[in-house]
Amino acid sequence: MTTTLTPPVAPAPRKLVKRRPSETTRQDRLAAIGCAVSATLLTWFVMHLLLDSPGWLADLIVTYLLYLAMLYLVTRDRLGRLAASDRLVSTVVVTGALVLLAPLLSLLIYIVVEGAPYLRPAFFTHDMSTVAPTDPVTETGGLHAVVGTLEQTALTLVLVVPLGVLTAVFLNETRSRFRRPVRIMVDAMSGLPSIVAGLFVYAALIIPGIQAGVGLFSYNGMMATLALTMVMLPTVTRTVDVVLRLVPDGLREASLALGASRARTVWSVVLPTARTGVTTAVILGIARVAGETAPLLFTSFGALGMNANPFSDPQESIPLFIYRFIKQPLENVQQRGYVGALVLILLIFGLFAIARLVGRDRSKRKAKRTTVKTQENR
Repeated sequence: MTTTLTPPVAPAPRKLVKRRPSETTRQDRLAAIGCAVSATLLTWFVMHLLLDSPGWLADLIVTYLLYLAMLYLVTRDRLGRLAASDRLVSTVVVTGALVLLAPLLSLLIYIVVEGAPYLRPAFFTHDMSTVAPTDPVTETGGLHAVVGTLEQTALTLVLVVPLGVLTAVFLNETRSRFRRPVRIMVDAMSGLPSIVAGLFVYAALIIPGIQAGVGLFSYNGMMATLALTMVMLPTVTRTVDVVLRLVPDGLREASLALGASRARTVWSVVLPTARTGVTTAVILGIARVAGETAPLLFTSFGALGMNANPFSDPQESIPLFIYRFIKQPLENVQQRGYVGALVLILLIFGLFAIARLVGRDRSKRKAKRTTVKTQENR
């Protein structure tokens, strides 16, 4: 009797499922939670039972390092080295973003908590000329400061946006031998302290203007605008410069091939393509100068009453309003400064929203309308 031996059947290979390294599933989230819990318990065991912990900061650092190590090992065992490296780097990047965001959020929360209870609609209807230091904080008037900030920011944009865009176009769209000196000058101005800009305007224009009796060259909003222009211009120029570099050269070549001049190409092709980036440059410029105080101390000087004429007499602004009251020893006067800081944040957010609304990309909406009209005509 013969016995036939059948070879063992090999197990079917496991079917591999394609997935992106950054994709997360329920098992991935559970594994991350398990690593966090394990790192916390291991830190407590080592730092508090075996050793004498120096404080909560050391516990936090050790826990975070153990969590990264565990997350990498567990992910590598489950998904491989590529996914483990991606998960490790993503965790470090997200942690860094949260660490940078925490001070900003804490500052915003602090200002809202200190200023929101005392902000009233009357803040936007009268100035501080009739308000005594001992009056309640709710009687604070900031109309003169809001008007001054809006006028000075608007005048600064009127001067900076054309100059910044033209300078960026000169640096990108021309082959002049002066491009390098201009680029070096723009880079040098970007590191200029804001107080130096205020001192320059003060020494070059205000002092000679006062000595000569010229009202325009004295303490007023226009002098503040010139100082803010020196601060804002490098930011806008460098940002627009980077944006124009991102415009594909094929668009320029196609326009030139159709017979358009270089100036027409820049005006009709390059700038419309970079419109969203130019809007971002304007937003960054507003963020750069909206809260500046040092240049205004030497130029606009500030005032307690309303002055809607930026070309004559000292003019108040919200940064000066905050500086004026936050340094006072009385608590109710300091609260006025917090109210002004809250209004400044709201004003900047409003200006950002307007800039985004004006510079939003309308090409997709126009293409959609064209498609709808074509379908209706058919």
